[in-house]
Amino acid sequence: MTNVTPIPGKIVGGGYVRYNVHTMHKTISATKARKEFFKVLEFASKPGSSVTITLEGHTPLVIMSQQDFEGWQETLEIMSDPQLMKDIRAAMKEKKTIPWSVVKKELGL
Repeated sequence: MTNVTPIPGKIVGGGYVRYNVHTMHKTISATKARKEFFKVLEFASKPGSSVTITLEGHTPLVIMSQQDFEGWQETLEIMSDPQLMKDIRAAMKEKKTIPWSVVKKELGL
């Protein structure tokens, strides 16, 4: 797995994870993407942002930051592990919390 800062989320009906992230998304043509290539890269590099590029007759492509892409990969990896998902759901049902001050002390922060 890669080193990506987790984004708080919660399991909702059907086992999907809903993240509390404000996403920004644009869809543009390949022609416009070519003309504004550096603007597209700048926009897509922001966390939670992505750009879909369409080209007639081809499957659309998505550009996003490497950090977001790795986060999606990790999410898919976690969600494809039935035992891990079972453990996560069980832990969420416990509703047991540990104060942040205790966590910091245990981790020596």
